[in-house]
Amino acid sequence: MSLNFSEQKNRGDLFNLSDITEQTITLQQSEILDFCGQNDQKIREIEAKLNAKIILRGNEIKVVGSQEAVQQAVGLIRDLLAIQRKNGNQLSKHQLRIALESAGTKEQEQLQEIFLDKIPVPLKRRHLSPMTSGQKRYVDAMRKSDIVFAIGLAGTGKTYLAMAMAVSSLVSGIVGRIILVRPAVEAGEHLGFLPGDLAAKFDPYVRPLWDALYEMIEPQKIRSYIETGIIEIAPLAFMRGRTLNNAFVILDEAQNTTIEQMKMFLTRLGFDSKTVITGDITQIDLPSNTKSGLVHVQNVLAGIDGIAFVYFDERDVVRHELVQKIIRAYERNGNADNSPTDITL
Repeated sequence: MSLNFSEQKNRGDLFNLSDITEQTITLQQSEILDFCGQNDQKIREIEAKLNAKIILRGNEIKVVGSQEAVQQAVGLIRDLLAIQRKNGNQLSKHQLRIALESAGTKEQEQLQEIFLDKIPVPLKRRHLSPMTSGQKRYVDAMRKSDIVFAIGLAGTGKTYLAMAMAVSSLVSGIVGRIILVRPAVEAGEHLGFLPGDLAAKFDPYVRPLWDALYEMIEPQKIRSYIETGIIEIAPLAFMRGRTLNNAFVILDEAQNTTIEQMKMFLTRLGFDSKTVITGDITQIDLPSNTKSGLVHVQNVLAGIDGIAFVYFDERDVVRHELVQKIIRAYERNGNADNSPTDITL
């Protein structure tokens, strides 16, 4: 798949020939396919991203290039190989992309810590893992703090990881129920304009929560949990007057809460409970003269022990790689127009 060493020497444009060095990494026979990919696709991706040539010979990976480039490439390959060996399965396409983006940064030093962190859930691969350093900070914050605010762009895993932690806490017996809450505010529409009873009216607003649940728990189990009240999904307005004990509570789309609603919700926290509040303050659908409770709360509760704020940016987007490019393009356009970026992904 790669040029042989003599061919590389003839391509002096790739390296300073006086600085060329090489290192070899040996793979176990059983892990070659998983690590290198079909037709060595993963190795080609690593080679394309880094300033070194990679040559496969049997079960050996030879890395050739400048000393700095070889050290960086070899370090990344060894990290990825260690992660694959400890996980017992191959790296996903998303993990490889994120690892390559971290090459040469401080985040590369954290790859093993990030990818090997496991959140047990019934479905998927029996566990989920954070994908970025921001997501790792988020997961750690949910483990340590009783109230966690996750603020950032769409696609950064705010709701998904909160749901994973909630499901994991439920199945392990840490909490007795999951309560999922959203304000019924969407781009000028109101519940009364939708047909059906309250459940039917509210269902479109909580569809992202349903999507996450169905990836982690069997459908029949979800129905049983809902019928017995172990999982509850409710509009924010219905939280008034309640005390939520022994529960993992998630408030999603919190940028659409008012200051009064945010205060009301936060004071529902009961004993043996944990609350996670997620939102994107670039996508506020409240009337223009109404201040977002999520924007306001950052100043009010900053520095209080037991409350954590975690912020995400475009580096934490874990959807299709084009999503990051779309976000950057809209941000550039927003800056050029001197207007705020407001996109729903």
